Amino acid sequence: MPDEHQPGVAVFHIPEFKRNLRHLSKKHRPLRTDLQPILDALVQGQRVGDKIPGVKYDVYKVRAKNSDARKGKSGGYRLIFQVAKVNEIVLITVYSKSEQGDVSAKTIKQIIEEFEAEVG
Repeated sequence: MPDEHQPGVAVFHIPEFKRNLRHLSKKHRPLRTDLQPILDALVQGQRVGDKIPGVKYDVYKVRAKNSDARKGKSGGYRLIFQVAKVNEIVLITVYSKSEQGDVSAKTIKQIIEEFEAEVG
């Protein structure tokens, strides 16, 4: 929940993100600490990462370091999020680049559409 000193950007997550975060947290204890600077930037209204082409939504992918891997951001995590509204960010998924290849635009679109269908 954003505090009153922030521009008021709300950050939400979908079940896919929560599942992946829980799975990765079991293997990589500092995961949440590694992702926190990105989440802080999003709450402050900063646009971080690169826009993912081929998705009809306003979706971005940002790299985060993996403190366990000691490889910097290249061997770290990927956080994919959607800018749903000017003041609303939805966390779509997170994965370890060393354990999984890139998530395709088609897969991202499918995840978002399945979530939207569930919530009506």
